[in-house]
Amino acid sequence: MSSTSEAPDASPACDVLVVGGGVIGLVTAWRAAQRGLVTAVVDPAPGGGAARVAAGMLAAVTELHYGERTLLALNLASARRYPEFAAELSDATGLDLGHRRCGTLAVALDADDRAHLRELHAFQLRSGLESEWLTGRECRRLEPMLAPGVRGGLRVDGDHQIDPRRLAAALLAACERAGVAFHRVAAGRLTVDRDRATGVVTADGMALPAGRVVLAAGSLSGRLAGVPEGVLPPVRPVKGQVLRLTMPAGRPPLLTRTVRAVVRGNPLYLVPRESGELVVGATSEELGWDTTVTAGGVYALLRDAHELVPGITELPLTETLAGLRPASPDNAPLLGPTALDGLLLATGHYRNGVLLTPVTGDVMAHVLTTGVLPEEARPFAPERFAAAPAPTPAPAPMEQSA
Repeated sequence: MSSTSEAPDASPACDVLVVGGGVIGLVTAWRAAQRGLVTAVVDPAPGGGAARVAAGMLAAVTELHYGERTLLALNLASARRYPEFAAELSDATGLDLGHRRCGTLAVALDADDRAHLRELHAFQLRSGLESEWLTGRECRRLEPMLAPGVRGGLRVDGDHQIDPRRLAAALLAACERAGVAFHRVAAGRLTVDRDRATGVVTADGMALPAGRVVLAAGSLSGRLAGVPEGVLPPVRPVKGQVLRLTMPAGRPPLLTRTVRAVVRGNPLYLVPRESGELVVGATSEELGWDTTVTAGGVYALLRDAHELVPGITELPLTETLAGLRPASPDNAPLLGPTALDGLLLATGHYRNGVLLTPVTGDVMAHVLTTGVLPEEARPFAPERFAAAPAPTPAPAPMEQSA
């Protein structure tokens, strides 16, 4: 592999430079700093990214998809770590993360959805997962505001939730307390010298030399200039529109747990917060870098949510947002060293970025301090895509690492 750019004439200012200040980049930086590594993050707005839009479902069981059993093991490993992880992060910062062990209810609204949910239940049981089949009446007993037409459902008490915005804020605070340096500017290009990544040059021309670089820029990870073509992560953006509604003060919550369904073939979730906020999502759109909130997207989400929980249309609509999920060809993350010495990846988490935050931090800290990828992360090594060409989405600036 030949050099693609000259390194800055300086010794490494830090052991680890993380490109991207979303939850994945921040947890990587925090864990690296805890291991004694001098760590920095480059991102124009750390604490933002896809987590600002995410609902925060910790749904290893109800997110199970056919063909993703290998990913299931990593999701479950991360879900098991969440209570201790959340407690540690809260203790370190004094911040409440909104971690709730309220469980999840996945429901069916018609006969076809019921048959599909029955198949999913059997698949969950074959995979050794805990879920309980409920009749429609039993579903409405748990959640009385569900529509009378609910035909059945799956109760999964082990699928919890967290507030991603609080999580990001806490990780940012934890990094600052751990001594992580922040460069609040976009990364412009990777610097490479003698077949080794040596740092980045920012968009305003500042050189940031580093012993190792971790590319954790979410959907923008494949857009960093200077990364050799064979090493660029095959990550593409998948748009998701999300709504936030609020229960009026003094009224009981519409729901007490996360509720999921498929309505007219569209996956839907409703995530109630203790604050009274209700998150409704999400669309899934392959539209490149577009983050426009559309009337059609808002209408479809409210229409399907009303069919599931009719009372939702009485709530104030307080926010509409669209974000970009970083998707890989197999919907699983890319974790660990690349073929370019000194460059590591922590990206491509797609639907599971918030869920996989604890295990990603542990995996990246381990490989940064030992040089060895943990056994649980080896199926997600970037080398599995070594022969695949990088995608060529429409140009986008490295303005916001996700």
